Amino acid sequence: MNGGDIVGQVLERQGVRHVFTLCGGHISPILVSAKRLGLSIVDVRDEKSAVFAADAAARLTGVPGVAAVTAGPGLTNTITAVENAKLAESPVIVLGGATATILKGRGALQDIDQMAMMRPLVKWAAACSTVRDIGPTLEEAFKVARSGVPGPVFVELPVDLLYDEDTVRDWYEKEAGGGKGLVGQAMGLYVKQHLARTFWGGDRFKPSATLPFDTMDPARPLVRAAAAMVRKAKRPVFVVGSQTLADASIAYEVAAALKAIGAPVFLGGMARGLLGHEPDIQFRHKRSKALRAADCVVVCGFPFDFRMGYGQKINRKARIVQVNRDFGALFKNRTPTLPVHADPGRFLIALSREVSGLQGGLSSWFDTLRANEAEREAQIAEMAEQPTEYLNPLALCQRIEHHLADDSMLVVDGGDFVATASYIVKPRAPLSWLDPGVFGTLGVGGGFAVGAAACRETAEIWLIYGDGASAYSLAEIDTFVRTGKGCIMVIGTDASWAQIARDQIVLLGDDVGTVLRRTDYHIVAEGYGGKGLLLDDPAKTDEVLVEAKRLCAEGHPVVVNAMIGATKFREGSISI
Repeated sequence: MNGGDIVGQVLERQGVRHVFTLCGGHISPILVSAKRLGLSIVDVRDEKSAVFAADAAARLTGVPGVAAVTAGPGLTNTITAVENAKLAESPVIVLGGATATILKGRGALQDIDQMAMMRPLVKWAAACSTVRDIGPTLEEAFKVARSGVPGPVFVELPVDLLYDEDTVRDWYEKEAGGGKGLVGQAMGLYVKQHLARTFWGGDRFKPSATLPFDTMDPARPLVRAAAAMVRKAKRPVFVVGSQTLADASIAYEVAAALKAIGAPVFLGGMARGLLGHEPDIQFRHKRSKALRAADCVVVCGFPFDFRMGYGQKINRKARIVQVNRDFGALFKNRTPTLPVHADPGRFLIALSREVSGLQGGLSSWFDTLRANEAEREAQIAEMAEQPTEYLNPLALCQRIEHHLADDSMLVVDGGDFVATASYIVKPRAPLSWLDPGVFGTLGVGGGFAVGAAACRETAEIWLIYGDGASAYSLAEIDTFVRTGKGCIMVIGTDASWAQIARDQIVLLGDDVGTVLRRTDYHIVAEGYGGKGLLLDDPAKTDEVLVEAKRLCAEGHPVVVNAMIGATKFREGSISI
């Protein structure tokens, strides 16, 4: 057994099925051992895509996602993706290679102070210094990643802990130079003692059982107090965010609980699709207007940040129940009537045992919200009919919505075009939507799609790209080709960083830095071994999308390079 075997055993025992990576000499034993144990090794084209893919896997399965990257630049390349996982509250295990323990600080290749860099970014970071450290450290990493507020952790694994002892001894002897005399003898003795300390006890490790998820069940008195508020309300609103699905295994129970309660619901982040395609109680538009009119608001897994207007858009007289795993988030920007420090998903399940069947008694309130919904849908329909250069992006999104399969998985990466799509394209089921989260990171698309394809082997994967965002991760087309996975990548090409340009031009009178080209992304796809389709004629939209679905079903990654025009749909929408 070597250190790589120990890593593989822990991953396998903790339920990990995929390791996302970009190879490097520092981590090779991890990949070989994990593969030998039956784990799928998915090698991508950029280390940040490995972490994004692990993030997606964690969100979709509830099992911490694992990314293994080599030392130095391999690790520094992950920083944006690690911070994205932290803010999205995704349990991700980042395994980082490092220089040999005996060479640290001596100028070895890619030797930097990785711990100082990673500690501020993660929930917990640890560096192994002996082989016997590896197993317990990794098991602690899994425990920390899933406890409380889930998040990323980092484990540094020096290369000499991962290879066989005989191999490492040969390396050390070569480094010692086989010197003679007192200096050479002293060096030889030091190396021998260091080897003994490094490998002693490493063969005694036995992996523990799968570590349980930290359920954080709500206190029953708090559930009853919330139930009393909801029952008395004439205009209740539930707002459900990503953290509600921190434990992916209860997604369908949470959906059933919301339907049983019967109050109006707005979904955000990973909770999109939780209630299916066309549920009676879900609303998608004019949330701020509903919150201003509500007399009771139950917020689950959604802090009062910019997405919620910092809590100031809620009726000042409304009673507010705020449920979150993060104690600090309960009081962020606005103090709720009832703070509940618990898992939001389990809170909703418990609440449904106390409150049910509200919909029938709230007919007037539902009528008001449905009128708001219909008004916005009519505006969208009207703007989708307006002529633009090339394709109207709203009309394109309407046709994408029409062609989505029931098992479709939606990944979004971009600004203006993606935000437009979010108003129109509807996830079909729980755990079928992936967006970057509160960090607003561009570049998640390729990695997220790779992770989704690995976890949902039979699903129809759709990646909605802005043309600016697409360039961050189009190279992952190569990953799809090598792994034989299909994916439909629709790039909304308007030759602009439109999310920024909209307001920059109006406020500052200059488009500097926001202008792109109508690049032949479909030809780029062909160069990576995928399939490319140009869509520049509105009359051919359905024909091209049907062909993309056919090619995807055959196992091809397909880029639909959709030339879109400009609309006034999202004027004044910049978020800063």
